[in-house]
Amino acid sequence: LFERECSIQRRYQKIIEEAPSPAVRDDLRARLCRAAVAAGQAIGYAGAGTVEFVLDASGRFYFLEVNTRLQVEHPVTELITGLDLVRLQLEIAAGQPLPPQVTAAEFTGHAIEARLYAEDVPAGYLPASGDVHTLEIDAAEGLRVDTGFASGTRVSTFYDSMLAKVIGYGPTRDDARRVLAAALSRARLHGVVTNRDLLVAVLREPEFAAGQIDTGYLDRHRPEELCPPDPEAGPVHLLAVALASQARRREQAPVLGTLPSGWRNNPSAPQRAGYELDGRPAEVSYRFGRDGLQAEVDGDEVANVLLHGTRPGRSPDRTLVDLEIGGIRRLIHVTQAGRTCYVDSVLGHSAVAETDRFPDPAAAAQAGSLLAPMPGTVVRVEAAVGDLVEAGAVILAIEAMKMEHSVNAPVRGIVTELPISVGAQVDSGSVLAVLEEEPRD
Repeated sequence: LFERECSIQRRYQKIIEEAPSPAVRDDLRARLCRAAVAAGQAIGYAGAGTVEFVLDASGRFYFLEVNTRLQVEHPVTELITGLDLVRLQLEIAAGQPLPPQVTAAEFTGHAIEARLYAEDVPAGYLPASGDVHTLEIDAAEGLRVDTGFASGTRVSTFYDSMLAKVIGYGPTRDDARRVLAAALSRARLHGVVTNRDLLVAVLREPEFAAGQIDTGYLDRHRPEELCPPDPEAGPVHLLAVALASQARRREQAPVLGTLPSGWRNNPSAPQRAGYELDGRPAEVSYRFGRDGLQAEVDGDEVANVLLHGTRPGRSPDRTLVDLEIGGIRRLIHVTQAGRTCYVDSVLGHSAVAETDRFPDPAAAAQAGSLLAPMPGTVVRVEAAVGDLVEAGAVILAIEAMKMEHSVNAPVRGIVTELPISVGAQVDSGSVLAVLEEEPRD
């Protein structure tokens, strides 16, 4: 059933697959298919299976492996051929012959699949776990979504962290690419961190759009270069969260709930709120005055700001902020889960955490603490309390979702605390060890 292209990989694992391959023409396709069928016949294999090859720049291909099962990316073949591969494999296993629509199969159009993972891309594609507060991908023509997760479910540390397979289909590769990129960029994904921004950036990158891809693509195009944050997103999203939060407070107010938070007959001090965005503290101040809304983010004035969609003397909506800044009007969706607000707009997506006005000093991690980069199981401990370790030395290792991650000493020092042992289950951010820096003589 023809070929699939799977060159876009990280850690030797596929994240974007498509059919047909932009690198394969009819003569090469015929040779690949003959070789694949010959491999199946040579081992007497009957059933759904995939033969994998690697192609060099000259057009020669080399055998990699046989997967005697359906592959994750089987939907792209189903979309271009119109065949149900899941049903077919069961029928073949039951002893039925291949039907004519398989032996005489043809394909039309193009399909591209993106694997949506719960993973921290900037941290090195570390798998993530936790609650999926929102997973909403709007239906669209040419879009297929296969998932075992939904809003309110949880990603555990015991299984693969793929949330969904999102597939775009169209008459051409460019049509499929645009359908898929649009669906992912508009999706509402709250709770666990995902690779959504990387997927959208790859789909919109010129080399990928031109079909100039290979297994070194993500080595040439680093994630931080593919999807840098929009500098406008931070201030706009922070202000939107502050306004949505005050709207929520006014809804809960027992008296004068129709007035904006902080409103006075006479000018007064602005309302202030502290947040954390991408690990950095930020402060928002705003005031509703006779001349409208005045606002600052981290001491910088937000100029020419207008709040739409509200009647005079009323607060903005707590989930949808209609904000105009500098003549550009945007709808900003804000979803609260605990102390975190998830923000979606055309500028991108942010997770903004509200900070305590009076934080508990005991909750702060001790200086020199080594924290778990991901949830998982401690599989090795290579140091003991009192050991003098060099910078870069492995202190312990954590395993999660078939990946092992070493926790290394950032500096030369003495291990003063080691509160965990082999087999312990740890959450992301848990203290694994405490290191006291030792100055060199």
